[in-house]
Amino acid sequence: MNKTSAKEWLTKAWHNLSTARLLYEVQHYTDVIAVELHYTVEKSLKAFLSYENKKIPKTHDLINIYKEIKEHIDLEDTVLLLDQISEYHIDESYPAYDRKLPSVEEIKEILEFAEELFENVCNILGIELSEVQK
Repeated sequence: MNKTSAKEWLTKAWHNLSTARLLYEVQHYTDVIAVELHYTVEKSLKAFLSYENKKIPKTHDLINIYKEIKEHIDLEDTVLLLDQISEYHIDESYPAYDRKLPSVEEIKEILEFAEELFENVCNILGIELSEVQK
């Protein structure tokens, strides 16, 4: 088990999550918040692989990452949400003509999910929040 490596992934996830929260509070552009939330979820899930010293896949597809770690955490009820968040990486990262921004309500739902996921991953891996919230 590689707790140090998992903490590194979770520290980076915390940076994305705290940035998303700050941007949400000041009512910043929801497309930018969406990308930060995607990275929060992605890095939180990849922390499980890192903890087990497994190869980290070079993918941003949260469904594929979840398939590799689902013995650690049950997210079956949120697979559609994971798919939606995966789209943020593609849809919101690059310019596209006449694209609508994600709604504030949608971002609020994803923010709450990402916060809960982050805390659950820390708890499952036995990592104190204070160890990664820096």
